[in-house]
Amino acid sequence: MIRDILIVDGYNMIGAWPMLRELAEQDLEAARDRLIDMLAEYQGFTGRKVLLVFDAHQVPGLGARLRQSRIEVLYTREKETADECIERLVSQLSGGAAKVYVATSDHVEQRVVFGKGALRLSARELLYQIEENRRQISQRIRRNAAVDSRNTFDARLDDDIRDLFERWRRGET
Repeated sequence: MIRDILIVDGYNMIGAWPMLRELAEQDLEAARDRLIDMLAEYQGFTGRKVLLVFDAHQVPGLGARLRQSRIEVLYTREKETADECIERLVSQLSGGAAKVYVATSDHVEQRVVFGKGALRLSARELLYQIEENRRQISQRIRRNAAVDSRNTFDARLDDDIRDLFERWRRGET
């Protein structure tokens, strides 16, 4: 099964989404963790593989690639910007059967990745999709709860057990 891939510019989303921007002013790590949680939920609902890229170009080191909450989180190498990392990923992943999307509101970066074969999502569009997914999840939960609440016991029985209970009720053994 080939899944679409979404590459997300992490700090771009944190700066663009009001709730994360406010959280980052108090605790940047908490804002990163909240973004990871939101994208993990998005990945689970949409089936798109999410690669989240954080800029670490001012931090010495080789960078890192971690799995956190079922998504891949990449910290760039020393002297590498998130944009450079995203462009490299798009070059590696484009051209296959999967569609590659890049979530960033950086207009220059949008044009560059589009030229390399990726589709773009602005920060606002991605946030809208995440919020819409949450609404759909809530609706499904409410709908399933309504179905289950009608006949909770009977709805959970296997057909064989239900038939056995019906025979007992009728006095047949």
